[in-house]
Amino acid sequence: MSILHSKIIFLSLSLLCLSACQPNTPPSWSGYVEGDYLYLSAPIGGRIDRLAVQAGQQVEANAFLFQLDKEAEEASRDELAARLLVAQAQADNTTKGRRQDELAVTQAQLANAQAQATLAQNDLQRQQQLLTQGFISKAKLDDALTNVKLTQARVKELNAALAVAKLPSRIDERNAAIANTSAAQQALRLANWRSAQKSQNAPVAGQITEVFFRPGEVVAAGQPILSLLAPSNVKLRFFVPESELATIKAGQHVQITCDQCGAPITATITRISSQAEYTPPVIYSNAQRAKLVFMVEAKPDSVSTSLHPGLAIDVKPDYAKSSKVEMEKKS
Repeated sequence: MSILHSKIIFLSLSLLCLSACQPNTPPSWSGYVEGDYLYLSAPIGGRIDRLAVQAGQQVEANAFLFQLDKEAEEASRDELAARLLVAQAQADNTTKGRRQDELAVTQAQLANAQAQATLAQNDLQRQQQLLTQGFISKAKLDDALTNVKLTQARVKELNAALAVAKLPSRIDERNAAIANTSAAQQALRLANWRSAQKSQNAPVAGQITEVFFRPGEVVAAGQPILSLLAPSNVKLRFFVPESELATIKAGQHVQITCDQCGAPITATITRISSQAEYTPPVIYSNAQRAKLVFMVEAKPDSVSTSLHPGLAIDVKPDYAKSSKVEMEKKS
């Protein structure tokens, strides 16, 4: 074997040894920052009266955002509030008897009937004496007896009328009045809700990313007026080649770097797509063009102000943190 051949063999073996001794370089994937936006609207349509925010503005939770015209809702609410007062008054009336003046009339009629009954009884006694003495006929005594019975019946009638006048309405009427009051209360509750829905506040703190309408414009019910992105709704989306898919799993930690991120940011894989796709055009490069990949999503482990939707990122597995988490779970 010549000296040249020996040198070539030695050099080849040396390169093989060097490549075998070098640690495996972790894979690197490309992706971008994405966000789950909140599209804020009113469940009832109308004309926009006030708009208190603009695109790019940071807002706190429960901050006022916009208000639609609610004149019709307020008028309906006032009408239903008046109807509730009527229903409540009618319900209260069923628990009471007649008014005192009405009772006084019946009491006066009863007193008169009692006096008539006493007079008829006295007259009957006189007629009985006269019949015994032979001064009147039996028919005259029968008339006096009939008059006593009539006056006594009148007294009983007025006593019963007075007792009934003091009673409340029948139970069925009271139940109907109570149900009518409850219906009026629920109608007023709905009117209050409709009026309140014309004004909307921020459900969470975040950034107003888009404003789709302006004051004076009319929007339909449920039509988004603006969009809001909360810091906790920022997510990372990257693409892993099919050949490397077996090296990742949900719950695994990854490390994110980007031009504006500064120090690397750690994130946790939350989703691995079940279907393969070709590398999206937004991250095409000469090395990745038309490569079959799986989309993977991850959530940053902490809120970062440097992660803006659309920002390009590089992703690498964070084996050290993943191993630490696994050990903590086992212990």
